[in-house]
Amino acid sequence: MIEKPGRALILIACACAIFWPGAFIFGFPGVMSQHWQQAFNVGGSAVGKTVFFVLIGATCFMYLCGRWQEKFGPGKLAALGAILCGSSVIWLGRAENMNAVYAWAFFTGASSAFIYVPALTVVQRWYPARRGLVSGFFNMAFGLAAGIMSPVFSALLSSWGYKTINLLLGCVALIVGLAASTLIRSPEVHLPVPAADTVIEPTSRSVGEALKTREFWCLWLTWVLAGAAGASMLVLATGFGLARGLRLSQAVILLTGFNLTNGSGRLVSGFFSDRFGRSRTMAISFTCAAAAYLIMPHVEGIWLWATLAAVIGFAFGTLFAVSAPIAGDCFGMAHFGAIFGLIFTAYGFLSGPLGPWLSGYILDRTQGNYTLVFSYLGVMYLASAGLILMVRPWRECRL
Repeated sequence: MIEKPGRALILIACACAIFWPGAFIFGFPGVMSQHWQQAFNVGGSAVGKTVFFVLIGATCFMYLCGRWQEKFGPGKLAALGAILCGSSVIWLGRAENMNAVYAWAFFTGASSAFIYVPALTVVQRWYPARRGLVSGFFNMAFGLAAGIMSPVFSALLSSWGYKTINLLLGCVALIVGLAASTLIRSPEVHLPVPAADTVIEPTSRSVGEALKTREFWCLWLTWVLAGAAGASMLVLATGFGLARGLRLSQAVILLTGFNLTNGSGRLVSGFFSDRFGRSRTMAISFTCAAAAYLIMPHVEGIWLWATLAAVIGFAFGTLFAVSAPIAGDCFGMAHFGAIFGLIFTAYGFLSGPLGPWLSGYILDRTQGNYTLVFSYLGVMYLASAGLILMVRPWRECRL
């Protein structure tokens, strides 16, 4: 039986710990891009590379953090992640070229891995019967952080200046992260006397055993395809609106629709995955996103486009919110961090080239043929829906 007192506080602490990495990863490149271009005399493509270094930093450490948390404990890794996150932002204030910005992006991405995997493991262990809901809440804090803080970043940049806000925000992230890390711990499990609501877990699989299963590779390929299709809308939404004759201020509405459901939808999809099944929830959201991509080039209207972008954003958020609990259902929680870290490598190393990069290349070669690009991405979502239906978690038994 899992100890319950204080677990809500631990869930909140995990959300607070991942909040600041999320705010910097998804918010800083957009808010600071103009400053970096002017200060370092570079173009937009140079600033865009920061996302690549964030992904590399996160992916390189996801698997390692999954293994290290078993040895050193989740709280210590979360504390190290907070130190990396806060100190790198403070150091960013003194950056003198884009290479320094890329270094910040790499270390901030790494900091997210040190917090994300241990904290995601912890919240699921504390709430074994509601993994989808708590995973969705945790991922919502990560996804919505930039939406909340980006206007604050912009206002502070205008009022206080670049170096000052980096120092301030870095210190705040450091203090909040370290304070939250003191509360992040796995529950003690007492086996002798099971309670009525105890969830009996299947024997956990090792990393080697997981790698031999169909479920692992279907999940891995789902992250490749659904990750690529979802991430592409982050860079295509505004460009599509501009290509259809919208002003920049109007085209941003499409991106806003995507980001709103990408963040807030994670809680919703996590909740439904507990009620109606993980695979079914993911497959439905991916199929709807595929339809949205296929329809989008053939309809007119800013609000209709924004709605379709929001459907795609919901599917992208569902990928993050539900993949973790379905991996826990399939492989158990004993080695969850390491296994999920390996699954995440699909997103970090392959989704970027197959999604945003290849989409941009096709657009360049076809003089902006969004119909072709969106059809390609829609098919990827359809393939993801088929793959995830092949993932059949172990049934949970209740006494």
